[in-house]
Amino acid sequence: MKFLLVFDFDHTIIDENSDTWIVKCAPERKLPNGLRNSYQPGHWTEYMGRVFAYLGDNGVKEDEMKRTMTTIPFTSGMVDLLGFIGENKELFDCIIVSDSNTVFIDWILKAADFHEVFDEVFTNPAAFSSTGYLTVQNFHAHHCAKCPKNLCKRKVLKEFLDKQLERGVSYTRIVYIGDGGNDLCPVMFLKKDDIAMPRQGYTLEKRISQLAQDLSPVQCSVLVWSSATDIMSYLKLLIKE
Repeated sequence: MKFLLVFDFDHTIIDENSDTWIVKCAPERKLPNGLRNSYQPGHWTEYMGRVFAYLGDNGVKEDEMKRTMTTIPFTSGMVDLLGFIGENKELFDCIIVSDSNTVFIDWILKAADFHEVFDEVFTNPAAFSSTGYLTVQNFHAHHCAKCPKNLCKRKVLKEFLDKQLERGVSYTRIVYIGDGGNDLCPVMFLKKDDIAMPRQGYTLEKRISQLAQDLSPVQCSVLVWSSATDIMSYLKLLIKE
């Protein structure tokens, strides 16, 4: 009996969007209108590349970015939940699939000493260039029309499960915890024994409700959460079953 926990990061593990939080490092804590308006739907990673270039041009250094990012609050109850998962790692494999980037997630998890809770993190690769600028790339290429150009979370989840099966690991149940529109594609991949846990009042919950109204509901069970304490209560029931 082993369970797979799949977490989104922004607005799920942390209570903010890491990509918009970094703007606190910009001059006057805001971006010029031209840059802000340059975002095109489905091309967020390219947009963030321009944001990082702007920060670099304005002399924002790695240590300042790191200090800023590690002040992001965790979602209510999340510190307790991650502690609980860490204590029960023999029952839970735990991964992050996120549209943030490797540098931000690494900083935040390590600062709070949670990096060992997660077996793998799938997110856009980022690094500092020799000139000290943060650069970011698309996670992968895919052919899914529903997802942003840089990341299809269903593809990530499917490839992870296939790789685990090759290693002889299969899961009794997958629990998917997220909030955003890009979490719907992997949720639609889940089977009837699995469970989707959308955050209350966020896009994922609304999209799942809409599918039910359109009489094409998701196959898995759905349990809405507002605090990570709700998730912990469910996991405690799960391991008693």
